[in-house]
Amino acid sequence: MLQYKKVEIFTSEEARWEGRPLYAAVVQYVHDLKIAARCLVTRGIEGSYESGEIATGRLEVLSTNLPVRITIIVPAGEAQQILSKMEMMVADGIVAVQDLQVISHKTHGLLIPKHTRVRDIMTLHPKRVTPDTPLDEVARLLLSSTFTGVPVVDQEERPVGVISQGDLIYKAGLPMRLGLLSASHQDKVSLVLKNLAPKKAREVMNHPAVTIDQDRLVTEAVGLMLKKQVKGLPVTDAEGKLAGILSRVDVFHAIVRECPDWQAFQDQQVTVEQRFVSDIMRRDTATVLPDTPIEEVLHLIDRTDLQRVAVVDREGRLLGLISDRDLLGAFTDRTTGLWNYLVSKLASADAGRLREDLRAQTAGEVMNTQIVTVKEDASINEAIRLMLDKAIKRLPVVDEEGKFKGMISREALLRAGFAS
Repeated sequence: MLQYKKVEIFTSEEARWEGRPLYAAVVQYVHDLKIAARCLVTRGIEGSYESGEIATGRLEVLSTNLPVRITIIVPAGEAQQILSKMEMMVADGIVAVQDLQVISHKTHGLLIPKHTRVRDIMTLHPKRVTPDTPLDEVARLLLSSTFTGVPVVDQEERPVGVISQGDLIYKAGLPMRLGLLSASHQDKVSLVLKNLAPKKAREVMNHPAVTIDQDRLVTEAVGLMLKKQVKGLPVTDAEGKLAGILSRVDVFHAIVRECPDWQAFQDQQVTVEQRFVSDIMRRDTATVLPDTPIEEVLHLIDRTDLQRVAVVDREGRLLGLISDRDLLGAFTDRTTGLWNYLVSKLASADAGRLREDLRAQTAGEVMNTQIVTVKEDASINEAIRLMLDKAIKRLPVVDEEGKFKGMISREALLRAGFAS
């Protein structure tokens, strides 16, 4: 048996706390505690008060002050803070408590409350461009932004399209992803921007824009993002004007902010149904040994959508990760040649000597060893917190012995966390 307390408050519809109906204030207070408690409000159809007043719902003697009962079921160890607060809040009513023997307490570990709406978590005042904005300005905007896409609006501020990093790469000829471009030498960045300048936003934008109304549920917005395979959604108001933008990171921040401490629940013997990292990780992630030539690593990175290669020892223990950014930084004296290789995938004038360098250097020499990992038995919530805290998009998964098991991405977390 689990030791719980049942707190009951007998009050009325007219009872208030700081200007709000008392029952609504109590529900909000219990919600904000993020503890393993449930709260129920019931309204009676008839009753009487100490003052002699009789409350009734009968039409012939209709009363507007019907009786209200608020019931809170909470683990015994958490009850005192609720009782102390209720004694303060309930200025008109009765607060009672009794021991409760609970057979079991089970709950589904939702990532975000179902009632959460887009307007509650979206980013306000997002950057935007017009159809006539030159693409070099669009690229500069994205290089200085945390987003990899920007909405395109008309004269009435209504979204008419969206420009993503992919649009710049595949439609405008951007030679590499924005993160890698930002790490390049300034003269290379200037050259890329100069080549983009002749084109306008209207030439490459995706249209019509995939948008979401600010009053829609976040669960609907996530479903739309996954269905349309977009990383963010322009958010519109009642007039169809751009009101904000909702990105995957906005959703993850809301999860961290709103989600209770499920581990604390489990410590109190509450059975929490959750999904774990092992349920969603990619197991087909490319791996190499430390002595693998960099030329081979380049080909592997080019072929994988995760844009990462894991370096492991012969027992499978994770030693480090290699991304295209790591490769670019590793060739300080031959950066131009490697930059051209990554950009064009074609032989450059310096290709012969560059390939000798690529074959001479190994994965172990260029890998990034300052990596963050997550255990395969960790919860999805823990993985989200790690990715937000460390600002990373890919998270390697290891077992108890440090052996590499796979990789998870932001999209995988979103898809798993909001699967129906």
